[in-house]
Amino acid sequence: MNNQKNAAQVGLGLRREMLSEFCTQVPDAIDFFEVAPENWMTLGGKFGRQFRELTEQHTFYCHGLSLSIGSPEPLDLAFVKNIKTFMDLHQIQVYSEHLSYCSGQGHLYDLMPIPFTDAAVKHVAARVKQVEDILERPLILENVSFYAAPGAQMSELEFVNAVLQEADCKLLLDVNNIYVNSINHQYDADAFLQAMPTERIAYLHIAGHYKQAEDLLIDTHGAAINDPVWALLQRCYALHGVKPTLLERDFNLPTTAELLLELNQIHAYQAAVSSQIQNSTHAVKRSA
Repeated sequence: MNNQKNAAQVGLGLRREMLSEFCTQVPDAIDFFEVAPENWMTLGGKFGRQFRELTEQHTFYCHGLSLSIGSPEPLDLAFVKNIKTFMDLHQIQVYSEHLSYCSGQGHLYDLMPIPFTDAAVKHVAARVKQVEDILERPLILENVSFYAAPGAQMSELEFVNAVLQEADCKLLLDVNNIYVNSINHQYDADAFLQAMPTERIAYLHIAGHYKQAEDLLIDTHGAAINDPVWALLQRCYALHGVKPTLLERDFNLPTTAELLLELNQIHAYQAAVSSQIQNSTHAVKRSA
């Protein structure tokens, strides 16, 4: 995913409402789809057939919801094996999950913040290795939005980098989450972005959010992307190079035509940065 040709790609989170339309035609602007495997693993009937039709013809990524990598409870190994079976069946190689947890004695139905501690870093890293051994694929972790930091002994930035280093894993960098957290926790989004390890960034997420108050944003994936998040995406490309970028839209789904406006905006930003890199490279060669 890291060479320049493969990096300039734009994806869309697939929803069941989109199946019939995309089985007829997938717009050229969509280079790959992303799905939560939990929502598709047991799907049969018409939806199951349509999904298989799409996976046979297009590139898919998996972005999980239920792994609960930071939970104090043992990993659900049967669940991880089911993920592997699903990915093998549909020949999907990319699997990402949230750097959070969603279970304890039972399922919490929400993504909870892992305490930012050294013990949590080591706990998560050990579980990453378990998952990778079963999946026979890398586990990519996503920086998450959070609204409280219980028991924190370090900053979010320090924690994310420590986990990536200890687990020696890749990062799914969510640009909207950086912006949301920067407002809610009053830190510099650009400084956070600059401190992300370029070599570990596998791909990006971008989405819209809900402004509940001047100092409180809610990560909803239910609205159009706003100007500050677009600006942060451009800054991300400038700092870290062009990366595959996934548009998340989970509800309040607009028409495909409206989604294509945002998808093509991402393409335009990628093309602009790629052109700048090529021009700089040619200028260096000429001067040499």
